[in-house]
Amino acid sequence: MNWYLIVLKKYNVFTGRARRSEYWYFVLINFLNSVLTSYMDLTFGTIDAESGFGYFNLAYGIAMFIPGLAVGIRRMHDVGKSGWYILIPIYNIVLAATPGIIGDNEYGSDPKDENLIST
Repeated sequence: MNWYLIVLKKYNVFTGRARRSEYWYFVLINFLNSVLTSYMDLTFGTIDAESGFGYFNLAYGIAMFIPGLAVGIRRMHDVGKSGWYILIPIYNIVLAATPGIIGDNEYGSDPKDENLIST
């Protein structure tokens, strides 16, 4: 849960690097929250018949778009790639699962080193 909150605090930071754990915990909790909002839409009957979208799930998806994009770009930076690689289907998942570059790279310092210093 801590990683999810860190991503939300850095919702507008598109520079720097993000650890694998930061990215994947955000993805996991984001998925669980999406399931929860879908369940809320079913329970409260807030699904639009024409579009098929639930209002709670749609609002949550819109709210999480920018933080999700930011952490994805920072994750690509951690493996030494441009943030544009987040747009390549399948390959971006492979990159997100790849260990980051040890030490500094052109996108910033190693986030593992930063966390060790701050704790």
